[in-house]
Amino acid sequence: MGQTYATSPFSINGRTYTPPNRPIAVLCLDGCADEYLSVSLAHGKMPNVAAMLKHGYRGFVRGALPSFTNVNNCAIVTGLPPVKTGICGNFFLDPESGEEVMMNSPRYLKADTLLAAAAQAGRKVAMVTAKDKLRALLSKGMDGIAFSAEKADEATMEVNGIEDVESLVGPKPEIYSAEASLYVLRAGVRLLEKGMADFLYLSLTDYMQHKFAPEAKESLEFYEAIDTAIGQLLALNAVVGATADHGMNAKSDAEGNPRVIYVESLLNDHFGSGFRVICPITDPYVVHHGALGSAVTVYVPDHIDTESVGRWLLLQDGISEVYDRELAKAKLELPPDRIGDLFVLSGRDVVVGRTPGHHDLGKLEGRLRSHGGRYEEMVPMLISEPLNASYMALAAGDPRNFDIFEFTCNGIIE
Repeated sequence: MGQTYATSPFSINGRTYTPPNRPIAVLCLDGCADEYLSVSLAHGKMPNVAAMLKHGYRGFVRGALPSFTNVNNCAIVTGLPPVKTGICGNFFLDPESGEEVMMNSPRYLKADTLLAAAAQAGRKVAMVTAKDKLRALLSKGMDGIAFSAEKADEATMEVNGIEDVESLVGPKPEIYSAEASLYVLRAGVRLLEKGMADFLYLSLTDYMQHKFAPEAKESLEFYEAIDTAIGQLLALNAVVGATADHGMNAKSDAEGNPRVIYVESLLNDHFGSGFRVICPITDPYVVHHGALGSAVTVYVPDHIDTESVGRWLLLQDGISEVYDRELAKAKLELPPDRIGDLFVLSGRDVVVGRTPGHHDLGKLEGRLRSHGGRYEEMVPMLISEPLNASYMALAAGDPRNFDIFEFTCNGIIE
């Protein structure tokens, strides 16, 4: 008699999930613009995914803005947009303290997670991330296994629900490497093999996409390795769902020089001093992006008219969208108390920053590739099984990347 898994429905944040009697593995392929999959599939580098898609599903979904890691991972594990999660960047100006801080503490997450709810419903839940910055945030209230590749050697039963990870998966990887992501996938495979988990969320890192274009040899090798791991998950009878937190684009001119608009400098020069710009992409991993992405928030001095500033910014070359707080809430689903007076998005090949002194471009490796704006919002969604009629209809509308668990649990034809 085959192994059975908890199939009790569970409800959280206005959604009900009914997992099938099989392992579930949801992957967040960090930075995976759809062209990475298309190029790798065209070169024959992803045979397992190609076979899976002959009967499964592949389409586009819309991520949350700004198209950053913390924003979208929190949306995925709650099934909610940022206006409900409260997570609107990797970094923000805390309105309570007035300090600029990393948004990686569970106290900033305003909603409970479906991972915690799945564990309460009897599933063996494991959440593995590449970067440790996500681990505590995404495992809020969760009874299960939660650890990062970055700090795999530090995992304890008390904190992470597992110990001696390196004996299970191997030595922890260098965070600035392809191995940081592949380690997460191998961990998921091992946890399933050992019966330690049957409901997985595996969140990778986008170092490779920041560094290499889709057609680069390194990218093709990386996606070939991802395909191998997906094949192993499928061989363990897992239902695999995959999406991305954001895409990735080159942010340089024809000569390879970064195209940067220093918004704080620009505003202080034109309107006078006192402006404060926050770059929500900011995190400890400066080699990835130099804290330069395609979205910033602006705090306008009290004596200057915010509407005039917004109109002027929209006239600047490379600035594509500007929203005040209320419009950002209505149109971008952002929490108005955490985004400043104006929210600014830039063009496809442009990043926005504070001042030249705030960004050390010398730490970047190669051409600048980054994300955060409208042009990294659309990402792929893959499901290893065919979708039923109800979810095919939903897929034809405006599905979101944070629908991925619902599609994987509820949407398949078994």
